[in-house]
Amino acid sequence: MQRTITRVLLVVFGLVEAPVGLWPLITPTGFYQDFPGFRTGWVSMDGPFNEHLLRDFGSLTLALAATLIGAAVIGTTAAARLASAVGLLYSVPHFVYHLGHVSHFATTDQVLIILATGLTVVVPLVLLVIPGRRVSSPATP
Repeated sequence: MQRTITRVLLVVFGLVEAPVGLWPLITPTGFYQDFPGFRTGWVSMDGPFNEHLLRDFGSLTLALAATLIGAAVIGTTAAARLASAVGLLYSVPHFVYHLGHVSHFATTDQVLIILATGLTVVVPLVLLVIPGRRVSSPATP
């Protein structure tokens, strides 16, 4: 069982990060131009090639990988479902974006992009529907 302070810190951390994650999904241009909201230009000051956003993307993708692999090592159904939900929170917006932004690619690349990003949605969905292992009770004599 987690300590109360651990739970409080996890919730506070999550509540701080949630709006920062939602903002660019809801209004990417607004986030780019206005983040953090009380001062402007923290993101847009980096220009059209934005090393900051690319490093954030890379580090968050590594965090997702660590969560998925960690869930496999932990081995509980709860950890697997949580990791799958985390995977969906990342992959669904990513997939939807690519559905609408492949027309400038060659046909083969369009198919590969949609398949690759689509798999990142399908796999966590499959993981969510796989039933957990049942713990059998010891036989009574």
